This record gives sequence, C-alpha cells and structure tokens, in this order.
Amino acid sequence: MQIEFRELDGKSNAYYGLLGGWVVLVLVGLLSAFQMEHYGHIITGMTNQVVWGMPHVFAVFMIVAASGALNVASIATVFGKKFYKPLAPLSALLAIALLAGGLTVLMLDLGRSDRVIVAMTHYNFKSVFAWNVFLYTGFFGFAALYIWTMMDRNVSRFNKPAGFGAFIWRLMLTTGTGSIFGFLVARQAYDSALLAPMFIIMSFSYGLAVYLLVLMLAYRWSKRLIGDVVITRLKNLLGVFVAAVMYFVLVYHLTNLYFTKQHDFERFILLDGGIYTVLFWGGQIVLGSVLPLILLYAPATRKSVNAIFAACLLVVLGGLAQMYVTIIGGQAFPLQLFPGMVETSSFYDGVIHPYTPSLVEILLGLGGVGVVGAIVVFAVKLFRFLPESLDNSVIDTHHNVH
Repeated sequence: MQIEFRELDGKSNAYYGLLGGWVVLVLVGLLSAFQMEHYGHIITGMTNQVVWGMPHVFAVFMIVAASGALNVASIATVFGKKFYKPLAPLSALLAIALLAGGLTVLMLDLGRSDRVIVAMTHYNFKSVFAWNVFLYTGFFGFAALYIWTMMDRNVSRFNKPAGFGAFIWRLMLTTGTGSIFGFLVARQAYDSALLAPMFIIMSFSYGLAVYLLVLMLAYRWSKRLIGDVVITRLKNLLGVFVAAVMYFVLVYHLTNLYFTKQHDFERFILLDGGIYTVLFWGGQIVLGSVLPLILLYAPATRKSVNAIFAACLLVVLGGLAQMYVTIIGGQAFPLQLFPGMVETSSFYDGVIHPYTPSLVEILLGLGGVGVVGAIVVFAVKLFRFLPESLDNSVIDTHHNVH
C-alpha cells in the first residue's frame, strides 16, 4: 500500500453545483463592492469614527487563518513529522486561497479599488501597512514555491528549504497583521505588544479549524476514506491551540486591568459594552472556546466526527466574533487623549461610536469566502492535492505515527 495523490473527478453535477455556488457568492460580493463604489460608504455602517467595518472582520480573519492553515505543512517539513506529510499540499493550497480571499475583500472595500496601485508603488516604510504589502506578496511566493517542491519530484530536494522559508515568512506575516493594531496608538483598545504574539496563536487555531473543515468535507463528498487516526491527531492539536488562545486573551485583559487608564475600556468590553460584551462572552469565550474544548475532549463526543466538525465550525464563528470585538469594539470606544484629566470639545468626547453592519458589507465579506471556496474546489480538480486514501492502515504503515 502506498500514499497516492489524485485529483478529484470533478465531472458530476454535484461538483459543478458546488463550484457554481462559490462563484455565485463571489459575484454577489463583487456586486456589493460595486454598490459601495457607486454610492459611496454612506450605504454602509462605517463612519469617520468606525472606519473598519464588517468587511475587515472577514478579511483579517481570513488573512490570519491563512497563516495558520500552513501550519500542517510546516509541522511536516520544519519539524520532520512524517505523519503530516500527506496532509501538506492541501495545507499550502488553503493558505494561498485564504490569503487571496482576505486581500480581495480588503481591496474591494477601499471604495476606489484602483487606488491599490498607489499603495503598491508608493511606500512609507514607517507605516506597518507598507510592510504588510511585502509580507502578503512574499507569502504568496513562498507558499507557491513550497507547493512546487511538494508536487514536482525534480525539485523535491528543495522542499525543506522552501518549507523553512514559508514557516518563517508566515510568522512574519501574522506578526505584521497583529502589529497593525499593536502599533496603532490612536486607538486605546490596541497599542499593545501582546497583540502580535496573540495573533500568531490565533492563526494556529483559526487556520487548523478551517483546514479540518475543508479536509472532512472534501473526503466526505468525494467518498474517499479518512481514518480516525488523522482526525484524532488534528483535533487534539486544535484543542491545544484553542486553549492557548484563551490563555493569551486572559493575559491581554489582565495586562489591561493592571493599567488604570485601561479600566474604562475593560469595563466596556467585559461588562457594559452591549453587543461587544455579548460577542466577547457568548461568541468568543463560550461558543468559540469553551464549547469546542468540551466537544473535542469530552468522553461522549471526542471520537465523534460530527462533534469534531461542529467544534471546528464553532472555532471559526468564535474567531469572527473575536475579530468583531477586537476591530470594531476597539474603534467604538472613545479615545482618552489625556488620562486622568477632563477635556471638552464638540467632537464626540466620551461618546461610544455606534456601528451597525449593512447588508452590502456582509455580502462583500462573504464574497471573499466565495473566493476561497472557488480556488480550493477548482484546484483540487486540476491538481493532486488530496491523497487517494487517508485510512488508518495507510497512515500507520508508511508514516510511523506511533
């Protein structure tokens, strides 16, 4: 028995229906972007105070998850774990697809998407946004090179250097994404060095959850075998990452509570922030962390594929809630220009900035999800990203999992 990679058949009505569904979602996102460009951002819930809205929640989630999706391939190459080697090609593909989806949303949310050319040709190297232009393009390059060394035997000897390069670059990418918020002193909720490492561990959790969802759905729909050995190993790893995210969130808020100037913000998020408090405790903590851990480790559910699938889905929903609280909640809270002192002006002093996401914003974000789905579904039909079988006997025999 030998691990064989084969492309999906891709000739059934079910396949074309799935691909068509993702394409329709992409078109809906493009239509929403056109509406925002034609009528302006006045049709969205964004204002001069809350300038990053629901599209950024989707975009940043996908960009962060892209880095984490590559984690499976990195474990195989960088850390020499042969068990993960058959899972690596899909890992790299999903990383590229997620980054493409996230950046598509960001670009289309500009209002003037053609202005992205200015951002690509004029750089202010004191800005973390300029750094990220290079980090994003570099990630595409490293991930594509990594896939090439996996799938072409003529260059397979370069697989390990390519894997190391992709591993280092993905850490830099997520550090840069977290630093967008960590370096932003104009928002009191951000401005913390903890955000960079917290975004890294968040990427591990989100990316692996998305990877597991895609892997299980791909094998279920293609009627290929996937053993409980693979599912168990990945779900245990996911549980560790989910717990680590909870730990970093705890440290982040305890650190803020240590500083008197942050007490009002912490009270806003944790106690009386309305929708942000609900999303933090109900979405991020309960649905996105506690329930997945219960499903992944409770004796009654830990071996259930459906429970593991539900846990992954909850991690994704909890991640979106966490992005909403972080990105939008941080902008909604008024900045304290002079902590401990009283200042007055006519410009929203002490006012919680309102924000209600509009339909076009949500549809634009879903359009980015459609980009991810379309890329993955189309690529697995053209190229051999998926092993023919991941049955227990195949994995145990050839990859020394014990």
